[in-house]
Amino acid sequence: MNYIEDFFNRLKNCDICPHSCNVNRLQGEIGTCGMTSDVVIASYGPHFGEEPELVGYFGSGTIFLSGCNLLCVFCQNYTISHCKEGRKYSIQELVDVMLRLQDIGCHNINFVTPTHFAPQIAKAIVEARSLGLTIPIVYNSNGYDKVDTLKALEGLVDIYMPDLKFIDPEKAKNYTEAPDYFTYASAALIEMFRQVGNLVVRNGIARRGLIIRHLILPENQADTIEIIDFIAKNIGTDVYLNLMEQYYPRYLAYQYPKISRSLIPEEYEYYIDYARAKGFWNPPYIFSKK
Repeated sequence: MNYIEDFFNRLKNCDICPHSCNVNRLQGEIGTCGMTSDVVIASYGPHFGEEPELVGYFGSGTIFLSGCNLLCVFCQNYTISHCKEGRKYSIQELVDVMLRLQDIGCHNINFVTPTHFAPQIAKAIVEARSLGLTIPIVYNSNGYDKVDTLKALEGLVDIYMPDLKFIDPEKAKNYTEAPDYFTYASAALIEMFRQVGNLVVRNGIARRGLIIRHLILPENQADTIEIIDFIAKNIGTDVYLNLMEQYYPRYLAYQYPKISRSLIPEEYEYYIDYARAKGFWNPPYIFSKK
Protein backbone atom coordinates (compact mmCIF):
# COMPACT_ATOMS: atom_id res chain seq x y z
CA MET A 1 0.00 0.00 0.00
CA ASN A 2 1.64 3.20 -1.19
CA TYR A 3 0.36 5.41 1.59
CA ILE A 4 1.99 3.12 4.18
CA GLU A 5 5.33 3.50 2.42
CA ASP A 6 4.85 7.27 2.27
CA PHE A 7 4.03 7.28 5.96
CA PHE A 8 7.13 5.21 6.74
CA ASN A 9 9.33 7.50 4.64
CA ARG A 10 8.41 10.43 6.86
CA LEU A 11 11.02 8.97 9.20
CA LYS A 12 13.68 10.34 6.82
CA ASN A 13 12.84 13.82 8.06
CA CYS A 14 10.86 12.83 11.09
CA ASP A 15 7.70 14.81 11.72
CA ILE A 16 5.66 11.95 13.17
CA CYS A 17 4.97 13.65 16.49
CA PRO A 18 4.51 17.33 17.42
CA HIS A 19 8.21 17.80 18.12
CA SER A 20 8.92 17.52 14.37
CA CYS A 21 12.61 16.96 15.09
CA ASN A 22 13.29 16.55 11.34
CA VAL A 23 16.07 14.03 11.96
CA ASN A 24 16.70 11.11 9.61
CA ARG A 25 15.74 8.17 11.77
CA LEU A 26 16.20 5.78 8.85
CA GLN A 27 19.90 6.68 8.98
CA GLY A 28 20.13 6.19 12.73
CA GLU A 29 19.55 9.77 13.88
CA ILE A 30 17.47 10.35 16.99
CA GLY A 31 15.23 13.14 18.21
CA THR A 32 13.37 13.77 21.45
CA CYS A 33 11.95 10.24 21.61
CA GLY A 34 15.46 8.77 21.65
CA MET A 35 14.70 6.21 18.96
CA THR A 36 15.92 5.52 15.43
CA SER A 37 13.68 3.68 12.97
CA ASP A 38 14.35 0.39 14.79
CA VAL A 39 11.38 -0.76 16.84
CA VAL A 40 12.50 -1.34 20.43
CA ILE A 41 10.26 -3.42 22.71
CA ALA A 42 10.78 -3.65 26.45
CA SER A 43 8.32 -6.49 26.99
CA TYR A 44 5.10 -8.02 25.71
CA GLY A 45 2.46 -10.45 26.88
CA PRO A 46 -1.04 -10.73 28.36
CA HIS A 47 -1.67 -7.82 30.72
CA PHE A 48 -4.39 -7.78 33.36
CA GLY A 49 -3.98 -4.26 34.74
CA GLU A 50 -5.91 -2.43 32.02
CA GLU A 51 -9.59 -1.48 31.84
CA PRO A 52 -11.90 -4.51 32.31
CA GLU A 53 -13.21 -4.24 28.75
CA LEU A 54 -9.67 -4.67 27.43
CA VAL A 55 -8.58 -7.39 29.85
CA GLY A 56 -11.57 -9.71 29.51
CA TYR A 57 -10.75 -13.29 30.46
CA PHE A 58 -7.36 -13.77 28.84
CA GLY A 59 -5.71 -10.37 29.07
CA SER A 60 -4.81 -7.47 26.82
CA GLY A 61 -1.97 -8.32 24.44
CA THR A 62 0.27 -5.51 25.59
CA ILE A 63 3.44 -4.46 23.79
CA PHE A 64 5.53 -2.01 25.83
CA LEU A 65 7.52 0.14 23.40
CA SER A 66 10.71 1.88 24.45
CA GLY A 67 11.39 5.60 24.30
CA CYS A 68 8.84 8.39 24.53
CA ASN A 69 8.09 11.78 23.00
CA LEU A 70 6.75 13.30 26.25
CA LEU A 71 9.20 12.14 28.94
CA CYS A 72 7.21 13.04 32.05
CA VAL A 73 9.37 13.62 35.11
CA PHE A 74 6.99 11.41 37.14
CA CYS A 75 6.85 8.51 34.65
CA GLN A 76 5.88 5.23 36.29
CA ASN A 77 7.70 3.32 33.53
CA TYR A 78 10.79 5.54 33.37
CA THR A 79 13.16 2.61 32.80
CA ILE A 80 11.37 2.08 29.48
CA SER A 81 10.60 5.67 28.46
CA HIS A 82 13.68 7.54 29.73
CA CYS A 83 16.25 4.74 30.05
CA LYS A 84 15.03 2.98 26.89
CA GLU A 85 15.16 -0.59 28.12
CA GLY A 86 14.40 -3.19 25.50
CA ARG A 87 15.70 -4.88 22.39
CA LYS A 88 15.30 -4.22 18.69
CA TYR A 89 12.63 -6.01 16.68
CA SER A 90 12.28 -6.08 12.92
CA ILE A 91 8.86 -5.36 11.42
CA GLN A 92 8.45 -9.08 10.73
CA GLU A 93 9.35 -9.93 14.33
CA LEU A 94 6.75 -7.41 15.51
CA VAL A 95 4.19 -9.11 13.25
CA ASP A 96 5.11 -12.46 14.80
CA VAL A 97 4.63 -11.01 18.30
CA MET A 98 1.16 -9.75 17.38
CA LEU A 99 0.11 -13.11 15.93
CA ARG A 100 1.51 -14.93 18.95
CA LEU A 101 -0.50 -12.77 21.35
CA GLN A 102 -3.63 -13.55 19.34
CA ASP A 103 -2.82 -17.26 19.34
CA ILE A 104 -2.59 -17.40 23.15
CA GLY A 105 -6.03 -15.82 23.48
CA CYS A 106 -5.40 -12.11 24.11
CA HIS A 107 -8.43 -9.98 23.30
CA ASN A 108 -6.49 -7.19 21.56
CA ILE A 109 -3.07 -5.91 20.59
CA ASN A 110 -2.26 -3.01 22.91
CA PHE A 111 0.61 -0.76 21.80
CA VAL A 112 1.83 1.26 24.81
CA THR A 113 3.54 4.57 23.94
CA PRO A 114 3.20 4.03 20.19
CA THR A 115 3.40 7.57 18.79
CA HIS A 116 7.06 7.66 17.77
CA PHE A 117 6.72 4.23 16.15
CA ALA A 118 3.44 4.92 14.33
CA PRO A 119 4.74 4.21 10.77
CA GLN A 120 6.40 0.96 11.82
CA ILE A 121 3.25 -0.11 13.66
CA ALA A 122 1.13 0.70 10.60
CA LYS A 123 3.33 -1.53 8.45
CA ALA A 124 3.14 -4.34 10.99
CA ILE A 125 -0.66 -4.13 11.29
CA VAL A 126 -1.15 -4.39 7.53
CA GLU A 127 1.16 -7.40 7.35
CA ALA A 128 -0.33 -9.09 10.42
CA ARG A 129 -3.87 -8.70 9.11
CA SER A 130 -2.84 -10.28 5.82
CA LEU A 131 -1.64 -13.26 7.88
CA GLY A 132 -4.83 -13.63 9.92
CA LEU A 133 -4.80 -11.04 12.70
CA THR A 134 -8.41 -10.24 13.59
CA ILE A 135 -8.40 -8.90 17.16
CA PRO A 136 -8.65 -5.13 17.75
CA ILE A 137 -5.63 -2.81 17.74
CA VAL A 138 -5.32 -0.48 20.75
CA TYR A 139 -3.33 2.76 20.41
CA ASN A 140 -2.40 3.50 24.04
CA SER A 141 -0.74 6.91 23.87
CA ASN A 142 0.17 9.87 26.06
CA GLY A 143 -2.01 12.09 23.87
CA TYR A 144 0.84 14.11 22.38
CA ASP A 145 -0.07 13.15 18.82
CA LYS A 146 -0.40 14.98 15.51
CA VAL A 147 -3.68 14.88 13.63
CA ASP A 148 -2.01 14.06 10.31
CA THR A 149 -0.26 11.07 11.90
CA LEU A 150 -3.56 9.86 13.34
CA LYS A 151 -5.23 10.23 9.95
CA ALA A 152 -2.58 7.94 8.49
CA LEU A 153 -3.68 5.32 11.05
CA GLU A 154 -7.38 5.54 10.22
CA GLY A 155 -8.77 2.10 9.54
CA LEU A 156 -5.80 0.43 11.23
CA VAL A 157 -6.53 1.36 14.84
CA ASP A 158 -9.75 0.09 16.43
CA ILE A 159 -9.45 1.51 19.94
CA TYR A 160 -7.73 4.75 20.83
CA MET A 161 -6.72 5.09 24.48
CA PRO A 162 -4.98 8.43 25.07
CA ASP A 163 -4.15 9.98 28.43
CA LEU A 164 -5.15 13.64 28.48
CA LYS A 165 -2.64 15.04 30.96
CA PHE A 166 -2.53 18.86 31.17
CA ILE A 167 -4.16 22.05 29.95
CA ASP A 168 -1.87 24.66 31.51
CA PRO A 169 1.27 25.16 29.35
CA GLU A 170 3.34 26.01 32.44
CA LYS A 171 2.53 22.70 34.08
CA ALA A 172 3.22 20.83 30.86
CA LYS A 173 6.55 22.66 30.59
CA ASN A 174 7.44 21.86 34.21
CA TYR A 175 6.74 18.16 33.99
CA THR A 176 7.24 17.15 30.34
CA GLU A 177 9.12 18.00 27.17
CA ALA A 178 5.98 19.53 25.63
CA PRO A 179 4.80 22.97 26.77
CA ASP A 180 2.36 22.91 23.84
CA TYR A 181 0.91 19.61 25.06
CA PHE A 182 -2.75 20.61 25.23
CA THR A 183 -2.75 22.32 21.83
CA TYR A 184 -1.90 19.01 20.18
CA ALA A 185 -3.58 16.61 22.61
CA SER A 186 -6.95 18.36 22.43
CA ALA A 187 -6.98 18.20 18.62
CA ALA A 188 -5.74 14.60 18.73
CA LEU A 189 -8.59 13.45 20.98
CA ILE A 190 -11.18 15.03 18.73
CA GLU A 191 -9.63 13.28 15.71
CA MET A 192 -9.53 9.95 17.54
CA PHE A 193 -13.20 10.32 18.43
CA ARG A 194 -14.05 11.18 14.83
CA GLN A 195 -12.44 7.96 13.68
CA VAL A 196 -13.83 5.46 16.19
CA GLY A 197 -16.60 7.10 18.26
CA ASN A 198 -17.75 5.91 21.68
CA LEU A 199 -16.65 2.56 23.01
CA VAL A 200 -18.44 -0.48 21.59
CA VAL A 201 -18.45 -3.49 23.93
CA ARG A 202 -19.62 -6.96 22.92
CA ASN A 203 -19.88 -9.76 25.47
CA GLY A 204 -17.86 -7.66 27.89
CA ILE A 205 -14.97 -7.08 25.46
CA ALA A 206 -14.15 -3.75 23.81
CA ARG A 207 -14.24 -3.92 20.03
CA ARG A 208 -13.94 -0.31 18.89
CA GLY A 209 -14.03 3.22 20.23
CA LEU A 210 -12.35 5.80 22.43
CA ILE A 211 -11.20 5.39 26.03
CA ILE A 212 -9.86 8.55 27.64
CA ARG A 213 -7.57 8.24 30.63
CA HIS A 214 -6.59 11.04 32.94
CA LEU A 215 -4.01 10.55 35.68
CA ILE A 216 -4.93 12.78 38.62
CA LEU A 217 -1.92 14.46 40.23
CA PRO A 218 -1.74 16.02 43.71
CA GLU A 219 -2.33 19.75 44.19
CA ASN A 220 -4.38 19.98 40.98
CA GLN A 221 -1.20 19.71 38.95
CA ALA A 222 -3.08 17.86 36.20
CA ASP A 223 -5.81 20.48 35.59
CA THR A 224 -8.41 17.81 36.29
CA ILE A 225 -11.52 19.99 36.49
CA GLU A 226 -10.66 21.81 33.27
CA ILE A 227 -9.97 18.52 31.51
CA ILE A 228 -13.31 17.05 32.58
CA ASP A 229 -15.02 20.22 31.31
CA PHE A 230 -13.15 20.06 27.99
CA ILE A 231 -14.13 16.44 27.39
CA ALA A 232 -17.76 17.08 28.30
CA LYS A 233 -18.00 20.06 25.96
CA ASN A 234 -16.04 18.74 22.98
CA ILE A 235 -16.55 14.96 23.02
CA GLY A 236 -19.50 14.38 25.30
CA THR A 237 -20.32 12.63 28.54
CA ASP A 238 -21.02 9.24 26.96
CA VAL A 239 -17.33 8.76 26.26
CA TYR A 240 -15.51 6.20 28.41
CA LEU A 241 -13.55 8.32 30.91
CA ASN A 242 -11.14 6.69 33.36
CA LEU A 243 -9.98 9.04 36.10
CA MET A 244 -6.93 7.24 37.45
CA GLU A 245 -5.96 7.47 41.11
CA GLN A 246 -2.77 5.40 41.12
CA TYR A 247 -0.25 8.25 40.96
CA TYR A 248 2.73 7.98 43.26
CA PRO A 249 6.10 9.72 42.98
CA ARG A 250 8.59 7.99 40.69
CA TYR A 251 11.72 8.92 38.81
CA LEU A 252 12.34 12.69 39.26
CA ALA A 253 9.01 13.52 40.93
CA TYR A 254 10.62 14.03 44.34
CA GLN A 255 12.38 17.09 42.94
CA TYR A 256 8.99 18.79 42.44
CA PRO A 257 7.30 19.55 45.79
CA LYS A 258 3.73 19.64 44.50
CA ILE A 259 3.91 16.12 43.04
CA SER A 260 6.27 14.56 45.58
CA ARG A 261 3.48 12.68 47.36
CA SER A 262 0.75 10.24 46.45
CA LEU A 263 -2.84 11.25 45.84
CA ILE A 264 -5.06 11.20 48.94
CA PRO A 265 -8.58 9.69 48.86
CA GLU A 266 -10.29 13.04 49.47
CA GLU A 267 -8.69 14.52 46.34
CA TYR A 268 -9.76 11.59 44.21
CA GLU A 269 -13.33 11.56 45.50
CA TYR A 270 -13.66 15.29 44.82
CA TYR A 271 -12.93 14.75 41.13
CA ILE A 272 -15.10 11.63 40.96
CA ASP A 273 -18.04 13.63 42.33
CA TYR A 274 -17.40 16.45 39.89
CA ALA A 275 -17.25 14.10 36.89
CA ARG A 276 -20.43 12.33 37.95
CA ALA A 277 -22.17 15.68 38.33
CA LYS A 278 -21.18 16.44 34.71
CA GLY A 279 -22.83 13.19 33.59
CA PHE A 280 -19.87 10.82 33.16
CA TRP A 281 -21.61 7.66 34.36
CA ASN A 282 -24.12 6.84 31.69
CA PRO A 283 -24.19 3.12 30.76
CA PRO A 284 -22.91 1.27 28.86
CA TYR A 285 -19.82 3.46 29.24
CA ILE A 286 -18.73 2.96 32.81
CA PHE A 287 -16.88 5.38 35.00
CA SER A 288 -13.89 3.28 35.86
CA LYS A 289 -11.98 3.29 39.12
CA LYS A 290 -8.65 1.50 38.87
